[in-house]
Amino acid sequence: MKKYEITNQTICVHGKTLYRIKSLIDFGDVTQGTLGGFIEKESNLGHDGNAWVYGDACIYGDATICGNAKVYDNACVYDYANVYGNAEVYDDAKVYGNAEVYDDAWVHDNARVRDNACVYDNGRVRDSALVYGN
Repeated sequence: MKKYEITNQTICVHGKTLYRIKSLIDFGDVTQGTLGGFIEKESNLGHDGNAWVYGDACIYGDATICGNAKVYDNACVYDYANVYGNAEVYDDAKVYGNAEVYDDAWVHDNARVRDNACVYDNGRVRDSALVYGN
């Protein structure tokens, strides 16, 4: 069962058209009819679990958000990055490249996680921190 639909409200980010999402059912802390953030395509956000993109957050490229992950505020996840489990990415944080954020990890403020870096377990990346490489 689909938990959201793609609306016709769009924004352009780095030359890509992203579409605002709207919930079709109640799940997690999201109620039916709630407008979410922006995704480029349906494969960016899984229909299973309670994963959601809130506010003006953006997911694009081949990035995926699934499980019970949350991406919100003005955060962006893109390229081939993955956010899953109970992870949260928020404020103005960015996760990109082949980076992964999972388990109960949080990435927030102006932090960046990129390349092949992984943040997991109860990891916290915040302020203007940069985690990159392998």
